[in-house]
Amino acid sequence: MSNPKPLKEEAYDMSGARLALTLCVTKAREGSEADLDALEHMFQQLKFESTVKKDPTAQQFQEELEKFQETIDSRKDPVSCAFVVLMAHGEEGVLEGEDGKFVKLDNLFEALNNKNCQALRAKPKVYIVQACRGEQRDSGERVGGEGVTLIKKDRPQTIPTYTDALHIYSTMEGFIAYRHDQKGSYFIQTLTDVFTNQKGPILMLLTEVTRRMAQAELVQEGKPRKANPEIQSTLRKRLYLQ
Repeated sequence: MSNPKPLKEEAYDMSGARLALTLCVTKAREGSEADLDALEHMFQQLKFESTVKKDPTAQQFQEELEKFQETIDSRKDPVSCAFVVLMAHGEEGVLEGEDGKFVKLDNLFEALNNKNCQALRAKPKVYIVQACRGEQRDSGERVGGEGVTLIKKDRPQTIPTYTDALHIYSTMEGFIAYRHDQKGSYFIQTLTDVFTNQKGPILMLLTEVTRRMAQAELVQEGKPRKANPEIQSTLRKRLYLQ
């Protein structure tokens, strides 16, 4: 039996511009300003050019994403990576705009995929979604103790439409997301702290975010609650922010 080969590490080139767009509904979402402050600090530390729009309507969520895509594609200098932060009330698969209407997350994700945003083709696109995905609440559980045909090399190289994307949700499908009226959302505060102060590939950093959140004891209406983010990745390489 042959010995396993060490995995060759390949990382995304992060030498070009880094762009970030934050769309945040603050209406009836106390603590949002603390999250915006934490994100601003994080993007400054990670050398992202950051744009923020507060209180977008459902239609403006879509319009701002499409405008962001056009801005990226029209730049003269190379772009290495884009972050999109979406913060609002929500249900599974949708966000609620400031006007009370809903926009589909899938439509927002479409704007920057490999088909629709050429400047980000084969480059990392990170979506951070701070929103409820349902009404379920997690009280926690006790634990004991502590067949595709390969294309020949001489064929033109292509890439799937939906690769190089990372979707980071503040909570699991169907569950509520927690936010403190003064301190902000536990997910955003934990993520920005880890991304700013720790080094390593982004999926390793997200494992640390998940560990911290799972360890925390949240209290809502006098009852203990547990929460953890959900991470969906089609990244093809390691992504380093530091």
